[in-house]
Amino acid sequence: MNENTAPLFRQIALLLEDTIVDGSLKVGERAPSMNELASFHRINPATARRGLSLLIDTGVLEKRRGVGMFVTAGARDIILQRRQREFAATYVVPLVDEAAKLGIPRQRVQTLLEQVAESRGLYK
Repeated sequence: MNENTAPLFRQIALLLEDTIVDGSLKVGERAPSMNELASFHRINPATARRGLSLLIDTGVLEKRRGVGMFVTAGARDIILQRRQREFAATYVVPLVDEAAKLGIPRQRVQTLLEQVAESRGLYK
């Protein structure tokens, strides 16, 4: 599912996951509260709660009664493992399907991937 078309609660969860993966939100740190997220993003608190609940259910956040929600020790690994499992279905399959529709040969797709990766500083 495209991040931009995902339900708002899923987008909230993805935004928090991104901050954990990039190190902005570290292990043991308090995550934004439901009310903070709702206010900042101008969304319903119930929507923010659903996003936070996704992260609690997957073990990325832990709830400490009366204190808030905190990043768990294995949060980053949990996120990376799930995203790696979903990578092909989320990104590669749509790319290959679109290339096939456009008649772009396999070798050209591979070349394009390499060029983009190099332009981003990967695979030097």
